[in-house]
Amino acid sequence: MLEDPPSSPSAQPLELSVVAPAHNEEDNVTPLADEIAAAIGPLGIRFEVVIVDDGSTDATRKRLLDAMATRPWLRCVAMTRTPKGKGVGQSAAFYAGFHAAKGRLIASLDADLQNDPADFPAMLKLMRETGADMVQGDRSHARRDNVVRRVGSIVGRTFRRLVIGDTIRDTGCAARIMKREIAIQLPLQLRGMHRFVPATARHLGYTVVEMRVNHRPRIAGTTKYGFGIVQRALPGLIDLFAVRYMRNRRRPIESAEVTLKSPTPTHSSITVKNPTAELAPSA
Repeated sequence: MLEDPPSSPSAQPLELSVVAPAHNEEDNVTPLADEIAAAIGPLGIRFEVVIVDDGSTDATRKRLLDAMATRPWLRCVAMTRTPKGKGVGQSAAFYAGFHAAKGRLIASLDADLQNDPADFPAMLKLMRETGADMVQGDRSHARRDNVVRRVGSIVGRTFRRLVIGDTIRDTGCAARIMKREIAIQLPLQLRGMHRFVPATARHLGYTVVEMRVNHRPRIAGTTKYGFGIVQRALPGLIDLFAVRYMRNRRRPIESAEVTLKSPTPTHSSITVKNPTAELAPSA
């Protein structure tokens, strides 16, 4: 059983929070937590794993509580207003997890073990080397989708590029690392916005780089948040125009206090990048 890494004393600042939403993932949450710890522990940084229980009706919550007893770096956040037998969705679950996270950096991934936590050290390294604000995973090279799904992905990327200028290759990949200030500005309280995380970060003025990551087949449980091509096409198109609307409505909010001794703002003044206070209603 993995214990709190000896290389990360409690006095050390919390560097990384790894957030994963889970709905009925009883067989995956404990292995997921241990894989994350095995990947991050050797880096010698203090970290935490935040798994969001999104209305699970199986033993997901119990498995997490059992695991937390011997893993002090593991936390569980539960969505409290879920429909009976259902979750509120991946966007809202990520929102709750990101706002509960305490790390300077926040990583995300799915709880189904298809994203590989072993990619996180390389993503952190790329973030340092490039000075980027976010590293977005790209598993498109590793997926083995059928022809219909591949064509759907091409069409989807084309529309995203034309409508909102999004050039991210695999925006649906949940494996990413970002500065905390980005994570808490994302409008994830709106359904479907988890598919626009890197695009929104760029619209807010942050630098996003992409990195190839591993993709693994699901070995336990069933897909909870996915839909068929047809079911996703129309809502996805509506969401695209909603995102474009929000982007066009967003205004610069940088400001600096002017004092009697300093009649004009100085470079030392604190600035804040665009928050999501000016959100449009969900389409």
